[in-house]
Amino acid sequence: MKNLTIEQILINLQIPALNTMQEDSLLANQKSENVVILSPTGSGKTLGFLLPTFQTLTSELTGLQALVIVPSRELALQIEQVFRNMKTGFKINCCYGGHDIDIEQNNFIQAPAILIGTPGRICDHIERKNIHLDSVQTLVLDEFDKCLEMGFQEEMEFILSKLKNLKKRILTSATHSVSIPEFTKITSPIKLNYLANKDSGLSIKILYINENEEKLDTLYRLICFMGNEQAIVFCNQRDEVEEVCDFLNSHKIINNNFHGGLEQNYRESTLTKFRNGSNNLLITTDLAARGLDIPDVKYVVHFHLPPKADAFIHRNGRTARMTAKGTAIIMVNKTTTLPDFIKPKPIILEIGNQNKLPFMPEWLTLYFGAGKKDKINKIDVVGFLTKIGKLNIEELGLIEIKDNSAYAAVKRNKIKDLLSLIKDQKIKGKKVKIEIARETPKIE
Repeated sequence: MKNLTIEQILINLQIPALNTMQEDSLLANQKSENVVILSPTGSGKTLGFLLPTFQTLTSELTGLQALVIVPSRELALQIEQVFRNMKTGFKINCCYGGHDIDIEQNNFIQAPAILIGTPGRICDHIERKNIHLDSVQTLVLDEFDKCLEMGFQEEMEFILSKLKNLKKRILTSATHSVSIPEFTKITSPIKLNYLANKDSGLSIKILYINENEEKLDTLYRLICFMGNEQAIVFCNQRDEVEEVCDFLNSHKIINNNFHGGLEQNYRESTLTKFRNGSNNLLITTDLAARGLDIPDVKYVVHFHLPPKADAFIHRNGRTARMTAKGTAIIMVNKTTTLPDFIKPKPIILEIGNQNKLPFMPEWLTLYFGAGKKDKINKIDVVGFLTKIGKLNIEELGLIEIKDNSAYAAVKRNKIKDLLSLIKDQKIKGKKVKIEIARETPKIE
């Protein structure tokens, strides 16, 4: 547990070394009780605050020791998974709106060392007396400016008013122009600012819509041009996301929608399919612009221009992450005046009369109606699919285990035979619903 070294944690995470920001964060947190990390999306902020948070934990305490507040459920789940992969031995729990509150309440019977959650749900548990904050010594406000932007100030003030024994505060943001809220009671922090060093791996291009062509038709040609590379298409409103998806579906282009009006299970499934290569095209609002760990995105498409510079920056942060290269594409009419925040002048992108659809993704996602709560783990899924389903290990892709479900990427050309072999079979002695992950979402 506490005697676990940083080197051992990196081995568990399969990371060769910390980056500069993460090393600086460890040092800064040893020197100061208050640290603010300003760093671009994709720069590794999660590990930048989890490692110093881990160093504050002790096995001598049985109560909640660290609280991480985040703006979205997806970010909460992502951080939880990173900490679990660190294999520290400390218990961690996650709470967020849309999750079964009774399951969360049962998780708190034995208090976790770390709790990650969204402001509203944490407040719910405080009021229900499910969690007690007297023993919390470390507070992390991840993407704190986004929490404020989403209107969570009142909830955050309430939560912080209950933290009577704090010793350390860590704030993170991917935005330059942020001020530290007074209610955090942060004084003289060490501020680590890496925003000015955003790598030049990002190329910004502009695609003009032909005068005699609808914008959706231009998007169709662009998708054909991008081929099977992973791409995120940003719209400004939920109904615009749905309109784009309907159009693409009618043209037999595999895609998934992602926005705040979709049920949580579908959103989790959507991100899983995008990560594992079952779907290379994500149509979304700015909900996907921050905090999510989606590697290897080659293109970001601004189907609609965002109203503010911060949103433009965060959208573009989905690609060209760390040392990778990527392209952001702006779709506008030739008469459109670009906002001042788009600098330097984008390069004009010529795509020609592309009309050849991308190949079908080589992977397809299998859904299991059981997960962590049913004592199902990755080894169980691998064993089931290789022994019962007769798959070779190279025919299996990314596997993700959720609380009440699991997802496994399988080579698309193997899925028909696989479903026949595993029909009516039990996994770990249990009859579990197994099917291709559904495509049609329910709107909340």
